[in-house]
Amino acid sequence: MAERTDGEKVEGRELKRVCTFSMALLLVAGVVGMVLEDRSPEEILKGLWVIVISRDTLITDYFELVGYGSAFLNALLVMCLEYFLLCREKMRFTGLTMAAFFINIGYALWGKNPVNILPILLGSYLYARLHKARLGRYIYTALFGTCLAPLVTEMVFMLPFRWGIDLLIAIGTGILIGFVLPSLSMHTASMHMGYNLFNVGFSGGILAFVMVCILRAFGIECESVMIWKASSPLWIVLGLYGYFMAVFLYGLYLERGDVKNVLKIWQHPGRAVTDFPLMESTGSTLMNMALVGTICTAYICLVGGDFSGPVVGAILTAFGFAAFGAHVKNYVPVLAGIFLSTFLTRFEPTTPGMLLAAAFAVGLSPIAGQFGPLAGVLAGMLHAVIVMCTAQMYGGLNLYNNGFSAGWVAIIMVPALESFIREARNRKKRRK
Repeated sequence: MAERTDGEKVEGRELKRVCTFSMALLLVAGVVGMVLEDRSPEEILKGLWVIVISRDTLITDYFELVGYGSAFLNALLVMCLEYFLLCREKMRFTGLTMAAFFINIGYALWGKNPVNILPILLGSYLYARLHKARLGRYIYTALFGTCLAPLVTEMVFMLPFRWGIDLLIAIGTGILIGFVLPSLSMHTASMHMGYNLFNVGFSGGILAFVMVCILRAFGIECESVMIWKASSPLWIVLGLYGYFMAVFLYGLYLERGDVKNVLKIWQHPGRAVTDFPLMESTGSTLMNMALVGTICTAYICLVGGDFSGPVVGAILTAFGFAAFGAHVKNYVPVLAGIFLSTFLTRFEPTTPGMLLAAAFAVGLSPIAGQFGPLAGVLAGMLHAVIVMCTAQMYGGLNLYNNGFSAGWVAIIMVPALESFIREARNRKKRRK
């Protein structure tokens, strides 16, 4: 393995380079999209404005809404804001950083923008100030907590008051969300015991459900939408494969050509908190991320799915969480469960919800890692049926709907699996 200085180990310079490289590629993708769609820079900027003022509930595909150029530029702006906050707080780049980075890049293609996430970040900042701490202490909860950003936008559309008053209430709601989520997410983590990697998605779903119930009590309804780009552009597919290959080769370079260290990552169950760069090495982590991203992309290609904004975003999310608990060995069984469920249910593999579930099934990888492949397959099958219903509970206002569903899967399955294993061990002891 390549020699690294202590400073590089502490600051995560290699991971910073990957993030910087990713930002550059987002800019390139935005320019390519602009050229292919024959749009001017003015039209791209108008597209950004449309993103800001449009509804963002599930599912709002920015590829379809404003085109590739504006969508990728929006993702770049979200990533730059996130990068600025992490550097300002002098956070070291770890596996958790990569998970936060790429889930936000992914959802900046279908639900997040630099405007609707700001009130939530401000709420977390105020929470930190109340506890006399820096934002860095809660920054990851804040970044993951932007899953409720559509609620901020939606309040402007739903409320019956004048526009200015609606806007103030929406901002206040976002601040409240950012203020509540840090403490709520700490409690929900104990509910699924670390077997759902999308913990804030679970806590965010609970909070969204409560807030929707309050709104409905006043006769205010929010309905989910379906804006979806039904296409698979070759340049998007090749771009993903090329990106993952570049990351793999960089990881291979850091490991001096040794791929065996990836196998060490595959020995971890993946239960949170499992930060691969800290536990193993940055090079092997990057190779693992590239492999998981490639598997996701290959699955979508094999089933004939669309490479819409949400699907590309889901692939990037899985790519990021392959630095924080997920790996090839514990993800593939859950992915297989998603696919097998399509033979038993009315859903097709190419159904938008099932395409997203396939990539986001990465959140349940720890179940397969801890309890074996069969448990992972069952978790994937259960997740596939639950996730198709949960969005209705909160009107599509929680972007991390798969994280909410994964939380329930873990809460249901883990106690049963542990009880089964405990009983099997007791029987084995009695036989002795």
